[in-house]
Amino acid sequence: MEPAFWQQRWADNQIGFHQAQVNPYLQQYWPQLQLAPGSRVLVPLCGKSLDLVWLAGQGYRVSGVELSRRAVEDFFREHGLEAEVRQCGAFEVWRSGDLELWCGDFFALRSEDIGDCVGLYDRAALIALPVEMRATYMQALSALLPESCRGLVVTLEYDQSLLAGPPFSVGDGELRRGFAGWQVVELEGGQVIGSSPKFVQAGVSSLLERVYRVSR
Repeated sequence: MEPAFWQQRWADNQIGFHQAQVNPYLQQYWPQLQLAPGSRVLVPLCGKSLDLVWLAGQGYRVSGVELSRRAVEDFFREHGLEAEVRQCGAFEVWRSGDLELWCGDFFALRSEDIGDCVGLYDRAALIALPVEMRATYMQALSALLPESCRGLVVTLEYDQSLLAGPPFSVGDGELRRGFAGWQVVELEGGQVIGSSPKFVQAGVSSLLERVYRVSR
């Protein structure tokens, strides 16, 4: 997807991917990672997710990455947070306490930017990218993140021929190939088609949501 696509989605407030509550998978499975308090956690393509606030509330240093400045502005405004803003390479970094949002293109990240992130949380990044970008994205995670990194990744799988993404369908095999060299464990998988009218209207009969634990 071109950056202009996501910029326009935010400008038009077409943000159906934004959840109005903290993700239940995050709350249920994050403690299993046993990350030390104060660990730094990377949240790619984070939008204005409430999950960022939840993670910070658990005692972690949270670094979200988001292309849209509108999303970053909305996040800090909606949570009543005053941000210190600085420039770091290609990114404008907004920070309040242990929570910071890197505003810019994820693919411009350098190892010195996020190389100490021992936690990873991806609910909506991988499934927001078309297939050719997903491979590059997963390669970037492996190149940038430290050997001790572990985290959670959430995917959707459905008949892509029936509905154009995003969100895109990501199969189990593709994820495991993309995270080659990581330990990948499926924690839960289940049908969510009943709560997804957009997919039902498109003729999709099966929408499988999976959550994985990944560790290096």
